[in-house]
Amino acid sequence: MKKKILLTNSEKQALTKLKNLSKKIIKNNELYHKYDKPEISDREFDKLIKENNLLEKKFPNLILKNSPNKLIGAPASNKFSKVKHKEPMLSLSNAFSDKDLEDFIKRVRKYLKDEQSNLIFLCEPKIDGLSINLTYDKGKLIKASTRGNGFIGEDVTENIKTIKDIPVKLKGANYPKLIEIRGELFLEKNDFLNLNKSLDEKKKFSNPRNAAAGSIRQLDKSITKSRPLKFIAHGIGLNTKKYFNLNEIYNDMNLWGIKMNSNNEIKKNLKSLKDYYNKINKKRSELPYDIDGIVYKINNIELQKRLGYVGKNPRWAIAYKFKSEKVITKIKKIDIQIGRTGAITPVARLEPVNIGGVIVTNATLHNFDEISQKDIRENDIVEIKRAGDVIPQILKVINKEQKRRNSFLTPKKCPACNQNLIKDEDESILRCNNYYNCSAQLIERIIHFVSKEALNIDGFGDKQIKFFWNKGFLKKTSEIFTIYKYKKKIISLDGWGNKSYKNLIKNIDKSKKIELQKFIYSLGIRYIGEINSQTLASYFISINNFLKKAKNSDNLINIDGLGPKVIKSLTEFLNHSPNIEEIEKIISYCQILSYKKVNSNSIFNNKYIIFTGTLNLMSREEAKNKALLLGARISSSVNVKTDYIIYGEKPGSKLKKAKDLKISILTEKEWISML
Repeated sequence: MKKKILLTNSEKQALTKLKNLSKKIIKNNELYHKYDKPEISDREFDKLIKENNLLEKKFPNLILKNSPNKLIGAPASNKFSKVKHKEPMLSLSNAFSDKDLEDFIKRVRKYLKDEQSNLIFLCEPKIDGLSINLTYDKGKLIKASTRGNGFIGEDVTENIKTIKDIPVKLKGANYPKLIEIRGELFLEKNDFLNLNKSLDEKKKFSNPRNAAAGSIRQLDKSITKSRPLKFIAHGIGLNTKKYFNLNEIYNDMNLWGIKMNSNNEIKKNLKSLKDYYNKINKKRSELPYDIDGIVYKINNIELQKRLGYVGKNPRWAIAYKFKSEKVITKIKKIDIQIGRTGAITPVARLEPVNIGGVIVTNATLHNFDEISQKDIRENDIVEIKRAGDVIPQILKVINKEQKRRNSFLTPKKCPACNQNLIKDEDESILRCNNYYNCSAQLIERIIHFVSKEALNIDGFGDKQIKFFWNKGFLKKTSEIFTIYKYKKKIISLDGWGNKSYKNLIKNIDKSKKIELQKFIYSLGIRYIGEINSQTLASYFISINNFLKKAKNSDNLINIDGLGPKVIKSLTEFLNHSPNIEEIEKIISYCQILSYKKVNSNSIFNNKYIIFTGTLNLMSREEAKNKALLLGARISSSVNVKTDYIIYGEKPGSKLKKAKDLKISILTEKEWISML
């Protein structure tokens, strides 16, 4: 009989945390490797791994049987037959700082009992793609497989043979009798963007890695062939030829017609390893493919064999991951974007770069004062940041010492309608005041009308709206509901067909039944966002009452939450007769549901609530809707008026501020239990 081991309170807490981390890591690992549908960013996944490793190091007696450190990839899909690798395809341990890199080198030297040796490393960019194993027998490709769980992968031989970068027969004759060549299958950034443009909204890929994985895992190899997949090798498995150094293998593979990375370099000390990291990080945006770090491998094969493996990781290699919140890229062009309310915003068009698993091609420059203050110009190399779902922004210019283009000139006229621009007294934003006739604003208001938070017409995004606008099918919002008049013309267009047309009409019909607060929001009135739309709907209850009474400012001044700017904007909009005519046309096609009165007994009625952090039990949108139905008022910034803050994972500074202001704080579970 096993003796029961008593745990301390701290050990119990650590064990619970380890179990929770294991579940999350295993789930997200499968989503990434097996299904190519990650739900969290690479950096968030790396943080889970790091947290797990720290706990395992602190409590080695609590390491689970299903510890994430025993995971390699994910089980192979049942869509393909299975292939057992002749040598396991193990994964690399990660470094996230210079100290982690230093510790790696110390561990290597300690293991080899040679504290002073000058280790030689082969350094290469870590391409963010799908790992592939190619087996060549007497120079002929006999099998190709995905990594799978590291031991057994999926047989994708026929699909791999359609890829131009991968030779079916090795060049020359100086190759081993049998060899496993390993590398990354990927899409270049521009090819990825072009592929996504050709796909329906629901079929688009979130990043090049998922696109590469989805492209190779096709039962129809003609689909794989149609996609511009590339391959770069980064190592070998089983090999029947004797080699002394890794770079000798790389040189030979190049001669055999296997593509190698032209950025690979040999380095001999810690400083040169760090310099290489910084050099490639700065060069990252110029590379045609996506990378997420640097791989350092000991070059000497005998030393690799001596060092061997610990768990699933080789002791002789490490991946130093880039910090995903900030990246360096290049501004190709500065464009002007015109919003639905006439706001003129400069936007930087960037060399595509991956931040936290998302390919970023644009960054907001906020306003023209910011361009001047930061001295931002076209062709500049810049550092950008993207936090959560926030639009990427430029932090600073990196290359001010280089010869640069002339500074960007602030426009005086609207690029869309050529009207003079104005600047509000209390704002730094330039605005086109041609509200009712500026084509750019009209298009943006239609895009806003069909957005997720408004009518939510699936598959009818800005691309389709701009296309239909240019074709003359759509010039007013109400014409969305009469688009069927152009059926024959739409079906005959490139990228369209009978099925696409039917889906569009079906989604338009589904949107015709809409709640009052969403309808008010859909109109795109300046200063009337989701919160003010909710406030107005709860006050006027029906669409008829809203249209009749909200045009008079006397009926608005006593509504809590509406300031002078909101009232002025709303009354001006509703007293412009063409607007009312357009609204009445839309109403003739739609059913606007009256506002449902909330349960006034709810403790959240008339309370200001803020949601922060990542919610796990429901989406942020569902959480807001539930709160609004209880009479709550959703706010975005913490202040003395805030009544409750409800937080999920990684809540950030809002939670700290709420504690300082002694605001009532609830976890997501606590809040749900009170509903």
